[in-house]
Amino acid sequence: MGRAGSGSRDAGMVTSEYAMGLIAAVGFAALLYEVLTSGQVRGFLQDIVGRALSGSF
Repeated sequence: MGRAGSGSRDAGMVTSEYAMGLIAAVGFAALLYEVLTSGQVRGFLQDIVGRALSGSF
């Protein structure tokens, strides 16, 4: 039984892979934010919440 990582393939991500994953996650979050704060979606969500609070489903 040898040391961890000696002679074996690297099972983790390297720094550049973490950076690319972070950039992709931030891009997706920005896109999701834009969609959710658009006027049409905002009105739709407010309508759902208003109907839920008034009890008329």
